[in-house]
Amino acid sequence: MPSAVPEDAAPRTGSTQVIAEPDPQSGVQPIVPPAAPSQHAGGRPVEPEKIPAGGVAVIITMLVAAFVVILNETILNVALPRLMADLDVSATTVQWLSTGFLLTMAVVIPITGYVLQRFSTRAVFCTAMGLFSAGTLLAALAPGFGVLLAARVVQASGTAMMMPLLMTTILTLVPLSRRGAVMGNLSIVISVAPALGPTVSGLILQAFSWRFVFVFVLPIALAALAYGAWKLTNVNEGGDQRFDIVSVLLSVPGFGGLVYGLSHIGEGGGGSVDPVAVAVIAGAVVVLAVFVARQLQLQRRDAPFLDLRTFRFPMFRISVAIMCIAMAVLLGSAIILPIYLQSVLGLPAVVTGLVVLPGGLLMGVMGPIVGRLFDRLGPRPLTVTGSALLVIVLFMFARMDTTTPVWLVVVLYLMLTLGLALLFTPCFTGGLNPLPPRLYSHGSAILSTLQQVAGAAGTAVLISIMSAAAVTTGPRVDLVPGMHAAFTVAAVGALAAVVLSLFTRREAPVTGGHGGH
Repeated sequence: MPSAVPEDAAPRTGSTQVIAEPDPQSGVQPIVPPAAPSQHAGGRPVEPEKIPAGGVAVIITMLVAAFVVILNETILNVALPRLMADLDVSATTVQWLSTGFLLTMAVVIPITGYVLQRFSTRAVFCTAMGLFSAGTLLAALAPGFGVLLAARVVQASGTAMMMPLLMTTILTLVPLSRRGAVMGNLSIVISVAPALGPTVSGLILQAFSWRFVFVFVLPIALAALAYGAWKLTNVNEGGDQRFDIVSVLLSVPGFGGLVYGLSHIGEGGGGSVDPVAVAVIAGAVVVLAVFVARQLQLQRRDAPFLDLRTFRFPMFRISVAIMCIAMAVLLGSAIILPIYLQSVLGLPAVVTGLVVLPGGLLMGVMGPIVGRLFDRLGPRPLTVTGSALLVIVLFMFARMDTTTPVWLVVVLYLMLTLGLALLFTPCFTGGLNPLPPRLYSHGSAILSTLQQVAGAAGTAVLISIMSAAAVTTGPRVDLVPGMHAAFTVAAVGALAAVVLSLFTRREAPVTGGHGGH
């Protein structure tokens, strides 16, 4: 049955034209995204204002599921000392529970560009939440460290699919004029869930064993899976894209090796660079160059595994660059600030968590507000203000010392997270808006992948600078000079975001298949 509106009859609105017939296998009727815009007498397109029936339920279901899986990323951090004692493993070994999770994310996310085009929304959602739930159950029952590590890898495989799936679904279902407001809800997932993770874990560990960290998450994950399997309707029905095993074999050591090397580059001892990590990074860069060449070759046959034609769009390139800077600053600061609070100011771990918690909550509160402002004002006023705040706060962080009052740290961190909130939603929405529908899944996967790489790079660079610039006097290590150097470098790097923000603008989706500029 042909589409109601021929593909070349009207400009695309950023939504796919999906046939509103029940799936012959599942009997599930797909959601029809907003149709192509109608025309005024003067020929100006009118963007539909409403999300299609059933679309809101789909988005809310995915938001809840994404919140749970991302909460899980940080919920185990506080439990690591307990795990070392209970499982009789060293700090280096137990850290693989976090490193393994991060590496799996870096490997799986690039594959989601293909997965989201090849399979239906419902199938991908159920697979993602099924993997996450199975990994969570396995972790709760794990008899030893090996099984627990395998469980974390399974969890991460499901987690990696959720954010690209959620972003692609929003782009497909939500009219252009309302995308900022809906995308703003992603900030709740991205910022509040990781901020609550350590707090929730700390409360659980006060009364229960570490296994209950997973027991707490499992029923919520299973409920989201059950509701999604029962009620979730398809936004897309999947396609016939070919699976390219060469791309997969290149992406695993390429993206995985890059994140691993960046995460361990500062572990050479005495603040020096680890030569093994440098070798891993160099090898990963070579493999990624071959991966890119492979995608360019596949693009000539219009069958890329990860479509790099997204980079033809200026706003996508600019937004990705700003997002990478923001993620490097966020994750780098999230590592250095707790070290400063505990090692320099002498605060206990519980108080440290409470100091940074308001910042994460503020980002969540501001997300929908910034999204609505984006719909009204466009990205430039928000991104310029947000990036300028980053620079100011980072320079002020570089002046903190042993006499800095805790209340000032709280205020500065709130300002930092406000700046990040002003960047995240405009960059997510403004960068993905210009893409034609066929590139939504690839753009989401690329953006999510590069965030992982940027976060690992920011953490590695800032920690290495702090370690190298710290002053050692006998057995005593003065971290303040190192912290000053790290935050100064971060502030200088954030100046690039200010410059890039000046070039942001509102762009509508292009007409046609892949488009380009």
